[in-house]
Amino acid sequence: MKIYRSDQFPLPLPEGHRFPTGKYPMLYQRVAQFAQDLVVDTPCANDEELGVAHTQGYLDKLRTGALSPAEQRVLGLPWSAQLLQRSRASTGATIAACRAALAQGCGVSLAGGTHHAFADHGSGFCVFNDSAVALKLLQAEGLIQRALVIDLDVHQGNGTASILANEPSLFTFSMHGANNYPFDKQCSDWDIELADGCDDATYLTQLAGALPQLFSLAQPDLVIYLAGADAYAGDRLGKLQLSMAGLLARDEMVLDACLRFGIPLALTMGGGYAEPISDTVAIQTATVHAAIRRFQGKRN
Repeated sequence: MKIYRSDQFPLPLPEGHRFPTGKYPMLYQRVAQFAQDLVVDTPCANDEELGVAHTQGYLDKLRTGALSPAEQRVLGLPWSAQLLQRSRASTGATIAACRAALAQGCGVSLAGGTHHAFADHGSGFCVFNDSAVALKLLQAEGLIQRALVIDLDVHQGNGTASILANEPSLFTFSMHGANNYPFDKQCSDWDIELADGCDDATYLTQLAGALPQLFSLAQPDLVIYLAGADAYAGDRLGKLQLSMAGLLARDEMVLDACLRFGIPLALTMGGGYAEPISDTVAIQTATVHAAIRRFQGKRN
């Protein structure tokens, strides 16, 4: 099992920007306390790899800094060379986590889950769609035939649904807030929409009912799991009411399903906007720890 970090590529943002870049070094520091020997610096995705899911025109704009002010507003992040490098690293981490999963059963990216990026533009803090890039790349290499994206970020994976819409062998599942961003949602292969204020019991019942059907429908060779922390009751962008215990139960349900069906798992972190941000870090640390306990053996 390997865990890929990309926080060594900093992302400078204007003071007061609401994207919580500080969570990534904090998460690495927490995970390193119990799994430093598993942590690997990520390789950066190159244009050839990114091009399996993104248009050449979009890649050219990013490389030359030619995104318009309107495009940067949709993205939610100002263009910079550091943004491009960090986004290449985050996507490279997901690709590497998928390769590790196929070789060893599980791979983890301490970032990723950038599911709002479309083929020809970024949106919602997402420059590249790491899941779509990784799956289309591995499929083109003949390493997988079929795959399943289990997206449990509180926001719908609209970019992933769009890019993979005509890929019947790459199954997309998104369980998300009905009244949350993005407000113009795409059609995943299976969407479950949740009302504002959804609690642990309601959420876990829905997920438990869906998981066996998902594996039956998708017949995957690989699962990518977006373990977003933003369904947490204390998340400022979430609108749901899950507790930390409920989120851990959710993670364990997905991890155990992958083990039960014998499917390799690549884990990405997705969103998290709690105040304080240490709550998001605690939730995602628990996610990684649960994966290690199952796939790497028991650790303190």
